Amino acid sequence: MGWMSRFLAAVTFLAIGVIFSPETFGSKLEDQHPPKISTLLKLAHLLCFSTAWGAALWVTFIGGIIMFKNLPRHQFGNLQSKMFPAYFSMVGVCCAVAVAAFGYLHPWKASTAAEKYQLGFLMAAFAFNLSNLVVFTPMTIKMMKQRHKIEKEANIGEETGWTKNQEVAKKNPKLAAMNKKFGMIHGLSSLANIMSFCSLAMHSWYLAGKIDL
Repeated sequence: MGWMSRFLAAVTFLAIGVIFSPETFGSKLEDQHPPKISTLLKLAHLLCFSTAWGAALWVTFIGGIIMFKNLPRHQFGNLQSKMFPAYFSMVGVCCAVAVAAFGYLHPWKASTAAEKYQLGFLMAAFAFNLSNLVVFTPMTIKMMKQRHKIEKEANIGEETGWTKNQEVAKKNPKLAAMNKKFGMIHGLSSLANIMSFCSLAMHSWYLAGKIDL
């Protein structure tokens, strides 16, 4: 994931530059962008936003739940440990591109209050995803592997759901303590993911108000 982190950092600095110094990139406060450039930026914004929002919807409310209910827990956890870094990287890049495009099309000094709020929602979605990618996901994966080791010693982990884990944890203080630590970090990761999804949902409402069907 090294190249992805570098790419994400580059796109992030570009987005920040567009927001705080739009003139450097040719953005005009009079909103007189060349039609082709404006259309391309709108297309990039829509594609990246819709990709981020659709991926967040699927992973958060559909795909993850289906996998949890149908895969052995250790297999599910190992799969998630591979999927989530890629998921947060992709959504992070998409949010950064959406921020850059929106910031270019709506320079801060000439933006309305509504446009500034929307830029804030997009930046919040990016920040929450970045926190997951850099902080919460690595911690969650590390604790998951530690818990898997404890569960294997107790001969559990190949079942679906949490039944055996909870039963064994009542008699195993080590597993109970690890469950508590894992639950806290995983909870923060889930909260950041939900906040990102909600921020993107707010932007979808804004975009829907702009569409004339």
